[in-house]
Amino acid sequence: MPGSLPPLVEPAQELTKEEVERYSRHLIIPDVGVDGQKRLKNAKVLVVGAGGLGSPALLYLAAAGVGTLGIVDFDVVDESNLQRQVIHGVSDVGKPKAQSAKESIAEINPLINVVLHQEHLNSTNALDIFADYDLILDGTDNFATRYLVNDAAVLLGKPYVWGSIFRFEGQVSVFWEDAPNGQGLNYRDLYPEPPPPGMVPSCAEGGVLGVLCASIGSIMVTEAIKLLTGIGEPLLGRLMVYDALEMSYRTIKIRKDPETKPIEGLIDYEAFCGVVSDDAQTAAAGNTITPRELKDKFDRGDDFLLVDVREPHEYEIVKIEGSVLIPKDRILSGQAFVELPQDRPIVLHCKSGVRSAEALAALHKAGFADAVHVGGGVLGWAREIDTSLPTY
Repeated sequence: MPGSLPPLVEPAQELTKEEVERYSRHLIIPDVGVDGQKRLKNAKVLVVGAGGLGSPALLYLAAAGVGTLGIVDFDVVDESNLQRQVIHGVSDVGKPKAQSAKESIAEINPLINVVLHQEHLNSTNALDIFADYDLILDGTDNFATRYLVNDAAVLLGKPYVWGSIFRFEGQVSVFWEDAPNGQGLNYRDLYPEPPPPGMVPSCAEGGVLGVLCASIGSIMVTEAIKLLTGIGEPLLGRLMVYDALEMSYRTIKIRKDPETKPIEGLIDYEAFCGVVSDDAQTAAAGNTITPRELKDKFDRGDDFLLVDVREPHEYEIVKIEGSVLIPKDRILSGQAFVELPQDRPIVLHCKSGVRSAEALAALHKAGFADAVHVGGGVLGWAREIDTSLPTY
């Protein structure tokens, strides 16, 4: 088939009677057959993130019979995860996600070997972790880790399947710099530079339709199976975009960017992606108050304006009493300056403190020198001051 690649792994020596019975629906597909199932059994796949995309990916990789599954995740299960992270249940809240995922996989397929990497993936450990696996699946939701996964995979010559979701849209592609067909690409050919800090909201800020994770996660697993067994035409050199509202799939060709610099080593990805901009860091230094200090200001009856810089739909979910809503974009554009008082201090907050720091920098430049922001935002307020408030 045009565009197909040789199988990524060699087949295992044999399938047991139990495995033949379990995977019988695969075995009777001519393109998969016994040989393909043996390759899946012999495969080692690493899934980065046991969250929205990692959940369906891990379940279907296990069900398909991938012999060794690695899971990289250092987070714990939160109640807000359950809307989309189907590998976890109510009884798992508070449990490490990697451990919860391993227990669910055992219920799906006890024949699978699961290796846990319960640590923060970074430049010091990524190469060592990736080295033992044939294929990587990247289901992370932040740019710093995406660039880290890409660069580590390039340095090790390993292919990886990438997926991304936001609200009603998802994207999937396959990146493999050393692809044997000579059509190798990496993530930097698609996105040479990360977007400016705060420009692209995360799923935690913008939301995601829960079932979208299943749609994109299952496509990622399909690509993984194709690569491992050498069947079909993988999404190498193509970006698949899915719009759930239109129920449309479209494929965009990706070409090698001649301006892409060779990857020679791992870097500081938090700094590269600018988790917050330099201006925001400067503005927040010495101008950040805690949720407790905000509570003290309320208790003393201080005269100040508390501005919530989130989006209207977030304000509708949960808000700090006494705050007014002025979305960050209106502050960054300067449209909101006429609404802000010059004769009393301004206190900004958002969900966690990132967006409010960016808005704070804009206010300081506009002459609102007394403005401060709340580190930890609504999440910190709900955790430390008013535990009756919902989190999202």
